[in-house]
Amino acid sequence: MTDRFFPGHPAATPISIGEADGLIPAHIAYRSELNAAEEENILRGQDWALARRRDLLTEAYVKELHRRMLGDVWRWAGKFRTSERNLGIPFFEIPVAVRLLLADAQAWLEYKTYSPDEIAVRLHHRLVQIHPFPNGNGRHSRLLSDLLVMQLGRPRFTWGSVQLRDPGELRRTYIAALRAADEHDAGPLIEFARS
Repeated sequence: MTDRFFPGHPAATPISIGEADGLIPAHIAYRSELNAAEEENILRGQDWALARRRDLLTEAYVKELHRRMLGDVWRWAGKFRTSERNLGIPFFEIPVAVRLLLADAQAWLEYKTYSPDEIAVRLHHRLVQIHPFPNGNGRHSRLLSDLLVMQLGRPRFTWGSVQLRDPGELRRTYIAALRAADEHDAGPLIEFARS
């Protein structure tokens, strides 16, 4: 398989031609170069997020975190998607769905509806279901969940990295845990987040 970067590459969330035009570094021609640029940007975004305490459960913060994670690579970073995907809800429902999710998470915290781990994992799962951004949704929602669980006094999640070394197995286990959460069983996703 070629490493050449192009919209709709099967190894990642499809990127439309219009979204691909939002690529900032002009030198990127290969998927490996894109992955490296995104990884560097995500690490800078993570450093930014870990260096400050913020109200995580606001739409402004959700967007700013995404922008900090991918804004050096994509012009559309931090902006909700405006096109349909094979994942997620219709794009025009995103703003309301994100606001409802954040209100739910605030209520879970206020009423201690779930354990801190479960609140953070449920936030992650629902944000992935919404799929608010053109790309980077999984990485973004995992970091947001990490930040929330740490703010709640728990250690950061490991997201399977302690037990699963094979990237293929890691992804299969993660997808299976997300599917269980789709069926209202958060247990496997909590277990995966702590494994």
